[in-house]
Amino acid sequence: MEVAQIAPLLSQTLSPDSNAVRTASEALDRLSLRPEFPFSLLSIAAGGENQGQKVAAATYLKNFTRRSINDDGTLSKVSKEFKEQLLQALLQVEPVVLKVLVEAFRIIVVAEFVKQNSWPELVPDLLSAIQNSNLISNGADWRWNTINALTVLHALLRPFQYFLNPKVAKEPVPPQLELIAKEILVPLLALFHHLVEKALATHDGTEMETEKVLLTICKCIYFAVRSYMPSTLAPLLPSFCRDLISILGSLSFDCAVTLEDGHMMRLKTGKRSLLIFCALVTRHRKCSDKLMPDIINCALNVVKYSKNISELDFLSERIVSLAFDVISRVLETGPGWRLVSPHFTFLLDSAIFPALVMNEKDISEWEEDADEYMRKNLPSDLDEISGWREDLFTARKSSINLLGVISMSKGPPMGTSSNGPSASSKRKKGEKNKRHNQHRYMGELFVLPFLSKFPIPSDANASQTRIINDYFGVLMAYGGLQDFLREQGSGYVTTIIRTRVLPLYTLSVSLPYLVATANWILGELATCLPEEMSADVYSSLLKALSMPDKGDTSCYPVRVSAAGAIAALLENDYAPPEWLPLLEGVIGRISNEDEESSILFQLLSSVVEAGDETVAVHIPYIVSSLVGAISKWIPANLEPWPQVVERGFAALAVMVQCWENIVPEELEQNESSEKWTSGRATIGGAFSSLLQRAWLSTVYQLDKEGEASAPPSCIDDSSKLLLSIMHSVTGSNMLLEFKVSELLLVWADLIADWNAWEESEDLSVFDCIKEVVNLHSKYGLKNFLVRQMPSPPAPPVPQRSIIEGIGVFVSEAILQYPSATWRACSCVHVLLHVPSYSFETDGVKQSLAIAFSRAAFSHFREIQSKPSSLWKPLLLAISSCFLCYPDMVEGILEKGENGGFAIWASALGFLLTSSFEPRLSATSEIKLVGG
Repeated sequence: MEVAQIAPLLSQTLSPDSNAVRTASEALDRLSLRPEFPFSLLSIAAGGENQGQKVAAATYLKNFTRRSINDDGTLSKVSKEFKEQLLQALLQVEPVVLKVLVEAFRIIVVAEFVKQNSWPELVPDLLSAIQNSNLISNGADWRWNTINALTVLHALLRPFQYFLNPKVAKEPVPPQLELIAKEILVPLLALFHHLVEKALATHDGTEMETEKVLLTICKCIYFAVRSYMPSTLAPLLPSFCRDLISILGSLSFDCAVTLEDGHMMRLKTGKRSLLIFCALVTRHRKCSDKLMPDIINCALNVVKYSKNISELDFLSERIVSLAFDVISRVLETGPGWRLVSPHFTFLLDSAIFPALVMNEKDISEWEEDADEYMRKNLPSDLDEISGWREDLFTARKSSINLLGVISMSKGPPMGTSSNGPSASSKRKKGEKNKRHNQHRYMGELFVLPFLSKFPIPSDANASQTRIINDYFGVLMAYGGLQDFLREQGSGYVTTIIRTRVLPLYTLSVSLPYLVATANWILGELATCLPEEMSADVYSSLLKALSMPDKGDTSCYPVRVSAAGAIAALLENDYAPPEWLPLLEGVIGRISNEDEESSILFQLLSSVVEAGDETVAVHIPYIVSSLVGAISKWIPANLEPWPQVVERGFAALAVMVQCWENIVPEELEQNESSEKWTSGRATIGGAFSSLLQRAWLSTVYQLDKEGEASAPPSCIDDSSKLLLSIMHSVTGSNMLLEFKVSELLLVWADLIADWNAWEESEDLSVFDCIKEVVNLHSKYGLKNFLVRQMPSPPAPPVPQRSIIEGIGVFVSEAILQYPSATWRACSCVHVLLHVPSYSFETDGVKQSLAIAFSRAAFSHFREIQSKPSSLWKPLLLAISSCFLCYPDMVEGILEKGENGGFAIWASALGFLLTSSFEPRLSATSEIKLVGG
């Protein structure tokens, strides 16, 4: 194959013309079948006409290699010649090509070197390349690029960052990793030491290539020791760690860095150094215990820069954050307390607390985007309402974590007090002094006393910025003491909340920054709130929930964190004295702000679930209030529904479930039945209005078959609403009023095309199916068996009827989704025995029986070797079809597999003579077989 034949096609894949790209891709796919194809791609990646063509070749080779992986995770045999050429190409290509091409190399490495322990020449070849690279070879006849060679080494080590066999309790170091460490990493550490000395001696700046080498070697060592500890590396760790400490000591946290600047590389190397320390302390105690004092001192020198946190760029703050993490890891080890405790005062006063206090950057970020600020600064998840984004590694987050670790550390044993003996002698027999001679937590001995020094804001001092900013740090610190406070008696929590948190809600001056954080704390401590305090906490949170914006200052985080805290209270069995004010307060806040309304819908769900029958009486009123609000957010086209609509539907689904749960009790009381019937009609009418807006008012598009499609959003919740509508129908007039047939047509189309299956996301659909059949039996539904031709201008193409759409759904459920097998099969008999089948519509019934029997038999053949209890629904579903059309079903089974009818009959007979735990009642089984 000529390279000239492939290169133009690769260039063509970069064209803005989609047709040209598709044509070129199809041609490349045809050429990829030839054995010389990957060699040609490699040649172009290394020496193409331009950078775009080289990157395209490298990208295609990466994808081609990934596609070549077999099902068992191995590659089809890669020739030695290709692997040699790939390694040579990697050692000389430019950085932008290397970044892509090394991914293809890594795929082969995992499949052959890591999993199969083949490719024996790889390590010696790579060692030779490193030794003969431009920055390492002493002579002038170097052949390869050092950065490229180390990048290849980095890719080679990357798979070893995780245990290869995590289920093995004490997995030995893989021999491949031992070989790499012995042959390559050990010599590299000597080079690393030399380069560190050279870099630190350069006072007028940093040399970019040297810094890149240092960073890449650090990455390699990190992957080598993150899980395992190669035996040849362990003795060299003290010297290596001293070099890392020297690098960290050279970092500057007060200079502006750019991506091109060598200082940026130095910072990245410092970050990787701290990650190595974390790995050593956590995974390799035997190797790191003697190094811990030096590691602690190094980390202490870094965390002191938290006082400048508002001035640090992201990378510098990440380094400070990691230094906090290193100290936390050390403190959690055996000798950690002894090493860290002498520095507790320094840490709290000069590192942790400065990272917690509010600064000008905080206020600026709040005013710019309060929602984003809240996500960044509230370090936990409140009912999925607010949380610290996982992609933000902040010094504040790590300092709070360290504070929590310190607070849970045990101090020295409590000595016996001066009056201890006399007090002890007066104890009743059998009474124990549990605190005598026990260790006390540092949260009690050290952290809480420190925090108590800061005065709580009051109307008298609220104008003092320092007091406000410091108290923000105090609240953040309390949030980090959750584990400690839960370990203590309720007295601690009561005192802190009553004297240090709740007074913030009574100030005449608005302090939204503090109140939002206070809300978060109350939510976090909801699980350990004394019962007598819950009412006061709830009252304060209810007040915060309705806090309006203050001029240009957004109070959105206040309201959202209050919603999360109230939900936490309710989930911990707190019941408000009255539910209606809370419901009205939540509904009243639902507005045009979709993000806030989305959160309020979640809270509303929590309120209804907690209130249950107490709240149920208000549901018709609530539903009527919400339908209009949800409708305005439903897109007028086929766009996916926004989150606020999905959560609105979820809240309505929770409400209707709560309402349905009280039906039996209400019907037993004659005086309440009229009220209940009226309420059900109100709910049904409201849901009908909402689904008409969602399904019938949407601008539909026609697919190739002329079917109208609607966005497949909230199928499970929508089905619950639709079920409620059908339950509310008491006559034919209500079918027309609520447009039930029209709604069912769209719903049947939606479920027919649905493929987003989950274990808990199909129950309502099956309930709806059975109720649809029941409703049709009572009143006769238009378009149930045969759908009327669409009116012009739609094309006169026959469309699916309601039962045909349902049939597609049930068939797919039987065929594809094990979690739905029982429920789907239980619908088969129901659908085949609809009482209104006639001679004209028998074809519909036949098509259903064909689809059901094919799906059930196909699924049965897949699980025939599994326990027979799994066969039961499938075999009985086939029985239902067979009783309707014996000859036709027998032909289907025989066509599916020679002797298929006998296989089914034999399996069915086996079931009838076997005893196993039934999944269907006897009545249901009789129905399935047409009894």
